Amino acid sequence: MLSRFFGIGCVSLLAGSAFGQQTSIGQAGAAAQANMDALVDGAAAVLPRGNSYGTIGTPYVDNRWLQGHLLMTTGVPLAPIPLKYDVLNRRLLMRPLNRRDSLALDDRKLAGFELDVPVGLQPAHKRTFRRFLESPVPAQRAEYVEVLHAGKYTLLKRFGKTLLKASYQGAYSSGERYDKIEDKPTYFLLRPDQKLEPVKLTLKALQAAAPELAPALKNAPGSSQAKTEAEWAAVLAAIDAKAAAE
Repeated sequence: MLSRFFGIGCVSLLAGSAFGQQTSIGQAGAAAQANMDALVDGAAAVLPRGNSYGTIGTPYVDNRWLQGHLLMTTGVPLAPIPLKYDVLNRRLLMRPLNRRDSLALDDRKLAGFELDVPVGLQPAHKRTFRRFLESPVPAQRAEYVEVLHAGKYTLLKRFGKTLLKASYQGAYSSGERYDKIEDKPTYFLLRPDQKLEPVKLTLKALQAAAPELAPALKNAPGSSQAKTEAEWAAVLAAIDAKAAAE
């Protein structure tokens, strides 16, 4: 199942005898917690704070501490822990149950992580993140991308955040008193041949990225009205389901 979430490029990273012998979180008990403790670098994480009147926007994928599941390259079981992904500083934060401060994870042995999102505007669901191994930019391959849909064609989201500092002092100030964190996401379609195509979430753009998929995209339920990430993920899921049934 992990290979569906993580894509073909990550299978070799996760493979190995340790993964094949993985025990469940529930069975691991104190050993799982000890493995978790070994990932902590021991220093409290300094959370982003502006020096101006405040900050508009957020550095995180989600401001909430969400129950997280860490997926190791070795398959070593870990205890679930509250997590936040700080996109602006490219780091994964954890909050141990026995402490109040946040800690930065030493994630060098991490293949990815999952976040449990509780019921809210949407039903409870799981968000899956894994390394951006297919990136043509080597520096980005250690980053995490969200897997919006995993299948024959995989839809990935790379998060980007830009900090714009306040400018309210000096003769040439803009008068802006707040720091701003702007979202700059990029979407990619990973094809069966492992070719990665940057795309916009439109029918025309997805058809251009995968011409062989163009008829199926056009005829898939909801494709003519789809705009959001969830809607396009549902379109790709419907295409996979139809292909499996044929």
